[in-house]
Amino acid sequence: MNKKVLLIEDDPQMQRLIQEYLEEYHFSTDAYSNPKEALKSLEHTPRDYIIVILDLMLPQMDGFDVFKKIKGICNVPVIISSARGDIGNKILGFELGAEDYLAKPYEPRELVLRIEHILKRRPTKEFKVGDFIIDEANRTVILDNYSIDLTKVEFEIFLFLIHHLNKVTSREQILHATSLDENTKNRTIDTHISNIRHKIGDDSKEPQYIKSIWGIGYKFIG
Repeated sequence: MNKKVLLIEDDPQMQRLIQEYLEEYHFSTDAYSNPKEALKSLEHTPRDYIIVILDLMLPQMDGFDVFKKIKGICNVPVIISSARGDIGNKILGFELGAEDYLAKPYEPRELVLRIEHILKRRPTKEFKVGDFIIDEANRTVILDNYSIDLTKVEFEIFLFLIHHLNKVTSREQILHATSLDENTKNRTIDTHISNIRHKIGDDSKEPQYIKSIWGIGYKFIG
């Protein structure tokens, strides 16, 4: 089982302490003090990480802004680890979707226990369809051992088409299955489909995966 943790913490002493303790419990850790570098790592290999430990007081970016960007990349669980332990910050953290919130200082053993608890109640929903391996929980798509970098909306569209394999779906159905505004025009869906095709190496003229159905919408061929 992959047990890699993404740690975003700018205090070198705290970073080292967490890393060493996690290693004792057989977790490997990629640690970053610069949140922008951490986000690049997550974008490049979103499927590598089982959890993110996020400090809020960071250089260059506010921790909550980093949190939002993390969730825009994939649905990896996030534990907030911060000296900002007031109730207002905790409420905001949970409203944004944090799995847990640890106010510093805390014992590293408590962090390990909370990670283990989250992983037990959050099993991976990974399945294979044709050439693709899809992980719904972490919003990742793997093709030929490479991670496909889909945006949030592109993943929603891709997943909807996969769940309706070999069935014709209209643009309206696709729209309602995404987080796009209901007033979005059909051509916006077409643009997203075009982007997905490009990323998975599909040719619209001779489609291997996504076929256009004239006057209706699309069909994922499986």
